[in-house]
Amino acid sequence: MRSRYTAFARENEDHLFRTWHAKTRPADIGLDTDTTWLGLEIVGTTGGLESDETGTVHFRATCRDHLGEHILEENSSFARRAGRWVYLDALD
Repeated sequence: MRSRYTAFARENEDHLFRTWHAKTRPADIGLDTDTTWLGLEIVGTTGGLESDETGTVHFRATCRDHLGEHILEENSSFARRAGRWVYLDALD
């Protein structure tokens, strides 16, 4: 999650593409270059240990755009594929 946040902040689409599961990854990631990412807080996790194949990360990310400051809060689902963790989707 931290590496994906950094990739959003640095507009690194290649890293986001590589760390997004092929079944849920959009054709165009569509980074908003007018967004400035200000911070990431990991609220909690489940799974994600060496013996796990899935895990979740609950996070809050703060950003600023032309409308002001915002907080993106999400429970993200991850899966291990070929030994690497990839983002699946946001959980309800």
